Amino acid sequence: MTEVYLSLGSNLGDREKYLKEAVKRLKSNKNIVLKKLSPIYETKPVGYLEQDNFLNAAILIETDLTPYELLDVTTSIEAELKRERTIKWGPRTIDIDILLYDGLILNDEKLTIPHPHMWERAFVLIPLRDINPSLSKNGLSIDELIQGLIDKQGVWLYKKDWCGEV
Repeated sequence: MTEVYLSLGSNLGDREKYLKEAVKRLKSNKNIVLKKLSPIYETKPVGYLEQDNFLNAAILIETDLTPYELLDVTTSIEAELKRERTIKWGPRTIDIDILLYDGLILNDEKLTIPHPHMWERAFVLIPLRDINPSLSKNGLSIDELIQGLIDKQGVWLYKKDWCGEV
């Protein structure tokens, strides 16, 4: 089984419900085991700013799916939860991104791992730190990476313990 970190985000409708439903659907896949779940954070939008705040979380799973098979699972869940891709970085019911896949580096037209913007986004790094505080990039700890971003992006705790609800 391979360790994979995913990021979840929602800013349309019942945001918390969409996060929980995405986790439930991931857990229901026989090839995926949920290992850790971060708290939920409320975050200001990045990129396209004319939209509501997001709820974001990170999860650690173990899977025997290939990166492409996992991408198919995550995009299927997004479609089931009525994700529409109309505006880049725009509003969405659910967004499930593959952040890290057991040290794999992959870059093609379908999938990039590590996620190309993860190290620049406090709304990804803060929940990720909660489930793996020892992550680093280019000799910088995840705390140091977050400190470089925290003034630029609003991120605050929304709900600490929600794993019993999924």
